[in-house]
Amino acid sequence: MMLMRTDPFRDLDRFAQQVLGTAARPTVMPMDAWREGDRFVVEFDLPGVAPDSIDLDVERNVVTVRAERPTLDESREMIAAERNRGVFSRQLFLGETLDTDKIEAEYSDGVLRLTIPVAEQAKPRKIAITSNGHHKAIDA
Repeated sequence: MMLMRTDPFRDLDRFAQQVLGTAARPTVMPMDAWREGDRFVVEFDLPGVAPDSIDLDVERNVVTVRAERPTLDESREMIAAERNRGVFSRQLFLGETLDTDKIEAEYSDGVLRLTIPVAEQAKPRKIAITSNGHHKAIDA
């Protein structure tokens, strides 16, 4: 036999956090990320979120995405309410090889897409080598 302690208030708080999210404890948003040549692409799923509720901040090499989906209309008699509501937040810690000054963001069809280019100093380049008066370029 197993003894289980339950606290209905803690269970209710945990459920509310999962469903609503708060500014102090936001709900996490799903994300995909990949590299395409000289840029990284990151997509966040934010269906039903108004574009003006999305906030994107960059500080050094940390990108913070915050969004909010409004709560349900209290006057509705809900049959099912499974979609998360409230505050969503996600932080990305980017490497020093990415150019955070040139991040592009686009929101379309409920997906926020960030395009982050690789910094020029991190890209491979050719270096000229002189040998007996002849020049030859090699990859660095």
